[in-house]
Amino acid sequence: MKELLLVGFGGFIGSIARFLFSRLNLSWHFLSVPMGTLTVNVLGSLIIGFLVGLSMRSTLITNDIRLFLMVGFCGGFTTFSSFTSENLTLLQSGQVGIVLLYTGASIVLGFLSVYLGYVLSNII
Repeated sequence: MKELLLVGFGGFIGSIARFLFSRLNLSWHFLSVPMGTLTVNVLGSLIIGFLVGLSMRSTLITNDIRLFLMVGFCGGFTTFSSFTSENLTLLQSGQVGIVLLYTGASIVLGFLSVYLGYVLSNII
């Protein structure tokens, strides 16, 4: 039961944070790329990369903290289902180039962010 509560509460906080970041979609535009979702996915990748790196070399990340932050918060915060849905909408409106740009940026920036988070965890 404790594990479920840790994941659930982390997901609750992550989902609220995602909602607040998604507001960027309404005020920050680059071409037609959904910048709020892109920002959340890149930031979530940075956070989880940092936590993975920290947990590999330290005992600071207990199983409870891992469940709360990595499974719960990051799971609720990142938005792969939103990302794929937005790509479908862009495709349906004929914006194939934007789909390629958005998908490429999400994958490349997400991977670089995970790696950067991992590297940053080794600095601490």
